[in-house]
Amino acid sequence: MMQPGAPEPQRKPVLVITSQVVRGGISGRGLTFALERIGHDVWFLPTILLPWHPGQGKGTRIVAPAADFTAIVEDLAASPKLAEVGAVISGYLGNPEQAAAIASLVKAVKTHNPDAPYLCDPVMGDQHDGSVNLYVPTATAEAIRDQLVPLADVVTPNAFELGWLTGREIDSEMQALAAARVLGNERVMVTSSPALRRNAIANLLAGPRGAVAAEHASIANPPHGTGDLIAGLFLANLLAGQNDEEALKRASASVFELVARSVRKGADELLFAEEQNSVVKAMALVTSRRVLEAKARA
Repeated sequence: MMQPGAPEPQRKPVLVITSQVVRGGISGRGLTFALERIGHDVWFLPTILLPWHPGQGKGTRIVAPAADFTAIVEDLAASPKLAEVGAVISGYLGNPEQAAAIASLVKAVKTHNPDAPYLCDPVMGDQHDGSVNLYVPTATAEAIRDQLVPLADVVTPNAFELGWLTGREIDSEMQALAAARVLGNERVMVTSSPALRRNAIANLLAGPRGAVAAEHASIANPPHGTGDLIAGLFLANLLAGQNDEEALKRASASVFELVARSVRKGADELLFAEEQNSVVKAMALVTSRRVLEAKARA
C-alpha cells in the first residue's frame, strides 16, 4: 500500500483484448473509458465487433479471420513500443483460435516487462433466471481454460465460471474459496460470489496474503458490464500500489455506485460518461472482511 505523501506510481499503458460494441458500456468500451479516466493510456485489440450486448437483442457479429487476428498480434509482439505496456487484460473471445495468439502476446509483453501483470477475465457463461450455462462455444471456453488461465497473474471468474473451470459446485463462500485455491493463480477474484448477508453481492479475492471479501447490497436488474469493469478497476488499483483488500473494496464500491446511479436513472446501460466520478472516487459504502481459509480447506 502507498505511504502517505509518496509519489504516485507512473501509470503505464494497459493492453485490453476483448470485445467491442457500438452502443453501450460493456467490455472494451467501458474498460477503455474507465482506465483512461483513471489516467492510463490504453492499447485496445478487439476480438469481435457487435452492435450491442447480446442481451439487448440479436445483432451481427464480426470476427476477424484467425490468420488476420494472428497477424496483427504478431505486429504488436514485434514492436519495440510493446515495452511501454504495463499490464494486460483479456476478456471475451470471438473464437477459440484467438487464445493461442493472445497467449503469445502476453508472453511478448512479459519478455519486455516481466513485472507486467496479466489479468484473464474468463468470459464464458453465467447464471441467469435459475439456469446456468456457457454462452460461448465449448471450444472457446476450453481454450480460455487451457491456454490463458494458466498464464494469468489475476483471474476474475464469476461463480459459474469458477465452477466450470474447476469442475466444482459453488454454492457457498467456502466452496468458492476452495475452488479459487484449486485454480492456483496468484490472485483469483470471484465476482458475484455467494454472500453471507441476504440480498447482498460479494466479490471474493483469494490472494497471496489470504482471502478477503467485499460485500454490498444487491441491485435488481443491473445493466451488463459489471464484470468487465470490476476486473479493470481492481487491476488499476493494484497498479496504483493499493493492497489487495483496498483494491478490492474500492473497485467494488465504484461498480456498486455506478450501477446504483445508472439504475436510478432508468438506464439500460452503465452511464459511464454521466456518472464518471463513480469510477474515479466512489462514495458508496462497501464492507470488507477477512475470510478464514482453514474452513475452506477442511
